[in-house]
Amino acid sequence: MEVTPLVWGITVAVTVGVLLFDVVMIARRPHEPTMKECAIALSFYIGAALAFAAYIFAAYGREIEADGSAGELYGVQFLTGWLVEYSLSVDNLFVFIVLMAALKVPRKYQQEALMVGIILALIFRGIFIAVGYQLIENFAWVFYIFGAFLIYTAYGLVKSYRQHEDEHPEDNRVVKFAQSHMNVGDQWHGLKLWYRENGTRFVSPMFIVILALGLTDIMFALDSIPAIFGITQEPYLVFTANVFALMGLRQLYFLLGGLLKRLVYLSLGLSFILAWIGVKLIIHAMKEGGIIGWEVPTLLSLAVVVVTLVITAVASIAKTRGVPDEEQDVSLQSPVETLEDTVKRDEG
Repeated sequence: MEVTPLVWGITVAVTVGVLLFDVVMIARRPHEPTMKECAIALSFYIGAALAFAAYIFAAYGREIEADGSAGELYGVQFLTGWLVEYSLSVDNLFVFIVLMAALKVPRKYQQEALMVGIILALIFRGIFIAVGYQLIENFAWVFYIFGAFLIYTAYGLVKSYRQHEDEHPEDNRVVKFAQSHMNVGDQWHGLKLWYRENGTRFVSPMFIVILALGLTDIMFALDSIPAIFGITQEPYLVFTANVFALMGLRQLYFLLGGLLKRLVYLSLGLSFILAWIGVKLIIHAMKEGGIIGWEVPTLLSLAVVVVTLVITAVASIAKTRGVPDEEQDVSLQSPVETLEDTVKRDEG
C-alpha cells in the first residue's frame, strides 16, 4: 500500500486539528454534554469513518501478493480493524466509568479528563504502532508472540468473567504512590495540575486522574495494537483505525453510561474476537515461515467480528431485560446528569 507523505501529512494534520478543536471547545465551556450533543458528535465520527473506508476502497483497491496476484481489499482491512478497535474501546469505557467514579471526578470536568486520556492514548498507540511495525518487518516470528499474547488475554477475560472480578485501575501502585507522596489537594481547577492556596502548593486531583488514565491507556494499547496487526500490517490503516475508534470515545462514554452495565456478555464476546485474531496471527506466521500455504481471509474475520458483536449485544439485552435500574451499581450509572439529578441538586 503506497501512501504518499502528503496523505500522511493531511491525515495527521486533520487528526491534530480535530483534537485542538475539541480541546478549545471543552476548555472554553466545561459542561456536562447532553444526549443530543453526544448523539450528533458520535454520528459525525462514525459517518467520517465510513466515508474514510469508502475512500480507501476507491483509492487503494487490493493488496498485491508476493506472486503478483491480487490480494485482499484494503477497505475490508480498515473496516475490520476499526470495528475491532471500536469494540475494544467500548470495553475500555467500562474501566473509565469505574475510574471516574472511584476518583470522584466532578461531572463537568469529566470531558476534560477524557480528552487528555484520548490524546495520551493516541500518543502511546502511535509509539506502539511504530515499534510493532519495526518488529514485524524485521522479525516474522513476532507474530507468534502477538498471537499467543492475544489468546492469553482472551483467556484472562473469560477467567475474570467467571470469577466476577472488578476492574480497579485507581488502585494502581503508581497512582497510590503519587497520592501518598505528593501534597494532593481536594480542589478541582479544570486541567490545572497544581494550584496554590494560602501560600501552599498543592497537586490538583486532576493530576492523579490523568496519571491513572495514562497508565490505563498503556494497558489498553498492549491489547489493541497486536489485535489490529492481526487484521492488517499496513501502518497507515493501523493508525487510522485507531484514530477513528478513539475520536468518538468521549461521546460514547457519555452516551452509553449506565447501558454498559447491561452488556454483561461483552467481555466474553471480546475474548472470542481476540482469540480468533490470535489464531489468525499464528496461522499468518506459519504461512510467512513456509509451513502452510493458506491464511484466514480478512473478510471472514470481518464477518466473525460483526456476528460476534451482534450475538453479544442481543444476548446481553435478553439477559438483563426486566432487571430494575436500581440493581445496577451506582458508580456505573450514566455520567450525564439527568433531569431528576438536576432537580434534586437544585432543591438541595
